[in-house]
Amino acid sequence: MARRMIEHVGPAPRIAVEHTGSGELIVLMHGIGGNRRNWRDSMDPLGAHFHVAAWDARGYGDSDDYEGPLQFSDYAHDLARVLDHFGTAKAHVLGLSMGGRIAMDFAEEYPERLLTLTLCDTHRGMSHFSDEKKREFIRVRKEPLVNGGEPQDIARPVADTLIGPRATAEQYEALVDSISRLHKESYIKSIEASVTAGSHGNLREIRAPTHVIVGGADRLTTPQMAMELADLILDSRLTIIPHAGHLINIERPRDFNEAVIGFILGVRSRRTETTRPTAGGSLPEGPYGLP
Repeated sequence: MARRMIEHVGPAPRIAVEHTGSGELIVLMHGIGGNRRNWRDSMDPLGAHFHVAAWDARGYGDSDDYEGPLQFSDYAHDLARVLDHFGTAKAHVLGLSMGGRIAMDFAEEYPERLLTLTLCDTHRGMSHFSDEKKREFIRVRKEPLVNGGEPQDIARPVADTLIGPRATAEQYEALVDSISRLHKESYIKSIEASVTAGSHGNLREIRAPTHVIVGGADRLTTPQMAMELADLILDSRLTIIPHAGHLINIERPRDFNEAVIGFILGVRSRRTETTRPTAGGSLPEGPYGLP
């Protein structure tokens, strides 16, 4: 495997991107409590097939913080800058949780730049959460910080809401470490923008082949929510990874990587079959896949 490199995509706020491999570009985007380290078990397996890049979103990890409020669509425009940096007209875009919402924004803003779309443990928007679920989301994450706490103070309570029943102690600590590394002010901006941003209402207009993946034990973005999301996207497939919580890439990396690679290679194979018509245009099945 080629060595991993970290580059900063400018101008400000500069976006830190770790990348490896060669071929078609796939960009990995973490969730609201994450950073590019969350993909440590996926970089090399995916890099064997693609040029894989994992970013720190603006205000996360080694990326720059920024002045003023956050518009959620800023993330999608940052992603376009990443593609431009690598000289890539089109890419495979994969987002988990908040990263999935960024990916859906990107699909709406830059549909011509998508090869495939992979949406992991994500949702259409907070407007589809119950009032009770929204209040709990804010209470656990934002309220302790605005009352003087630091990211490490919320790391374990938040991790407890996300981890699956069969996660190892090492996986739990990796999640705690991820949350502890948050930039406090930028994280608060992300929470506010996530709660106030509108829901994705144009999902039926997505034309890129789409893979919806969810942990079977995800309590935040449940399998039922993933099913509803997949039903709204015409050329989509659903994969449920049993017993995994909200961070399937950390808890079940092998199953996650196999599902991602199998889907994209299947789409590529279908694409290279040129003009020969296919019955129904359905996507190939794979581990834990549901049609």
